[in-house]
Amino acid sequence: MSTVSLPTSWRSVLPHLDEPLPPDRSPEVAAGGSDSGVSVNLPFALVRQSTQNREFWDIPAEVLDTYRSFRPTPLWRARRFEDAVGARVPIYVKYEGGNISGSHKLNTALAQAYYYAKAGVKELVTGTGAGQWGTALAAACAMFGLRCRVFMVGTSLQKKPYRGTLMRALGATVHASPSDLTDVAAHTGGGVNSLALAIGEAVEYAGRTEGAAFCIGSGETYSILHQSVIGLEAIEQLAGLEATVDSVVGCVGAGSNFGGIALPFFAEAAATGTECPQLVAAESSTTPKLTRGVYAYDKTDATGVSPMEAMYTIGSSYPIPDSHSAGLRFHGAAKLISALRHRDQVAAQAVGQVEALEAGQAFTRSEMVLPAPESGHALAVAARLAAGGGSTRGVVACVSGHGYLDLAAYQQLLDGELSSEPPVEEALVTAMDRLQPVPGLAVAGSGRHV
Repeated sequence: MSTVSLPTSWRSVLPHLDEPLPPDRSPEVAAGGSDSGVSVNLPFALVRQSTQNREFWDIPAEVLDTYRSFRPTPLWRARRFEDAVGARVPIYVKYEGGNISGSHKLNTALAQAYYYAKAGVKELVTGTGAGQWGTALAAACAMFGLRCRVFMVGTSLQKKPYRGTLMRALGATVHASPSDLTDVAAHTGGGVNSLALAIGEAVEYAGRTEGAAFCIGSGETYSILHQSVIGLEAIEQLAGLEATVDSVVGCVGAGSNFGGIALPFFAEAAATGTECPQLVAAESSTTPKLTRGVYAYDKTDATGVSPMEAMYTIGSSYPIPDSHSAGLRFHGAAKLISALRHRDQVAAQAVGQVEALEAGQAFTRSEMVLPAPESGHALAVAARLAAGGGSTRGVVACVSGHGYLDLAAYQQLLDGELSSEPPVEEALVTAMDRLQPVPGLAVAGSGRHV
């Protein structure tokens, strides 16, 4: 296992992009109307972090103090896991589960709570899928003296009730989504659109509540920036082990975990003129936006009032099949990750939940760490690559969180009751046919598969 110093700056890839990210659009423009501008309800610090071509951003001292309770996080060579999966090259893992939230989400939650508190906000409202983000934000709000309200995907909350208990123990108010508190939920007729609906409820609630602000932890460019501490540490830790890897893997819901582990490698290669490892996003086969989606403008939530973003998406109207990997059940990828995917700078593989949980079980038995189902997707792809599927020197994978509140999923696996539900083809095609491709760019299949 390798040790490392705590980074004191976040690292952005924006200065190293070939061209700027496609601009966001208001819903009226996406529908063919005129652009009246997009309002941004964010602290100016987060706006600057999302838009300025500045590479290094000092981490505020107050945020660094909170990081020190759980960072740096460990990285080690998973030799027993290599044996279990028949790896031909080394597999290194970066483990982000050793904090109160149980995942990488705390990295940006603490930063965002700090900036919102400085801006005078009194309550943060959010949507969460598997619950790691809701837990992280609840912890961050407790740390910086803010109220917290969480709309959690109802099917996920039913399967993981103790996620709700932990959030409430941290002082948050938790609602199962769809709830009876918002118009956007009422308009769904009780239907489930997973994380997009929970986010939509949070957007609506925050918009009508004085002193409250909506806060999100995955797809936004500033959130991915905050997660860069993962990759920055990993680069130094690998160097300390004199290890060379040619593949970097992370699971993708919207993109913060994958961006956190992978994009610092991209920035380092661009800054030094060296070869970048292949950056491989591991997604759920039930939500295959990067492997089967289109590059188009789409909603980021179910309200339809937030800015439309250029993303790889299977359509916000697509009814995503249920799975234990609620954190991956989001219809689109972050605009930053999507732009890199479209330029063939990011590769992607889809994984079914049976394969993901089997990889998680193999990791548990061999490395004595129980990974979250989402992280199992990254481990499954790492195993594929290391066993002769594209890596010749080594793989580093981010195990983004623990699975101690996901034991029901492992119970189903052990009982032989777990299945991987494929996308509904007709519904998938219908949802994507409604989308407007990013102007001047091809739609599907332009990115790499490895």
